[in-house]
Amino acid sequence: MTNQPTPYNWLSIILLGLIWGGTFMVVAMALEGYGPLTVAAARTTLGAVSLLILVQVLRRPYPTDPTVWRYLLVIGALNTALPFALLSWGQQYVPSAFAGISMAVLPLIVFPLAHVFSDEKMSLRKTVGVILGFIGAAVLIGPGAFDFSDGSLALPQLACVGASCSYAVSSVLTRRCPPVDSITMAALTLVVGSVCLLPAMLIFEGLPTWADGRAPYAILFLGLVPTAFAALLRVQTIRTAGSVFMTLVNYQVPVWSMIFGALVLSEALPLRFFVALALILTGLAVSQWVGLKGLLRR
Repeated sequence: MTNQPTPYNWLSIILLGLIWGGTFMVVAMALEGYGPLTVAAARTTLGAVSLLILVQVLRRPYPTDPTVWRYLLVIGALNTALPFALLSWGQQYVPSAFAGISMAVLPLIVFPLAHVFSDEKMSLRKTVGVILGFIGAAVLIGPGAFDFSDGSLALPQLACVGASCSYAVSSVLTRRCPPVDSITMAALTLVVGSVCLLPAMLIFEGLPTWADGRAPYAILFLGLVPTAFAALLRVQTIRTAGSVFMTLVNYQVPVWSMIFGALVLSEALPLRFFVALALILTGLAVSQWVGLKGLLRR
């Protein structure tokens, strides 16, 4: 049975919301000096090295089951390489707030996927929540979703939403993966992402050098804080307070991404961003109401 959340758990969940909500702002800063593949590859590689060192220090076991390794290869590509690349490319053209709000759609995509590919079946309440959330996603992208003419933002916007879909598929695969040490899993999936991204970076953008301004420091932050440290904090929070408690992050990330984007990057926030956020968060609340109600009672 999951323990009652402690003050440390609440502090962790607030910190994770801040870290992941601010990630999109920091990616925008990194893109000031580097290409999207370089940003994605650098943060993944830094995170992988950090967690591999931790695995060695803590003497965590490596998996021996070939099935686990097959899962890790796919999860690594879908949880790091593809979404990091899509988000970095998309954020060259769309506000960081847009990317943050698009990530809020993630759990709503997980529900129908889990219904088909796992034993977590959709209920009427979850179905209503998913529909509300997808209406919010449609509002977020706007009427130009399928306008692919020159200067259109359709592709960058769809890239951000596509990153959320990639995370959702990897989440379902993570649930289906045979038992494996959580820290080792986080490290190895980042290694897979790094192996995928580094060749692409070298082919299309070349070997990076230290750039002027804040971009290099932004990349260091991305690799060490939201990629490595937050992964460990997430594991610790889920282990001590449960996965339902962890879903509270989903409500914070888009809000913080909008706050950081507006205050730090001076991004304009159109009305549809606020409407989309309200619809998506309402869909989340409806779909997760039973778990949230139990959490509030505790």
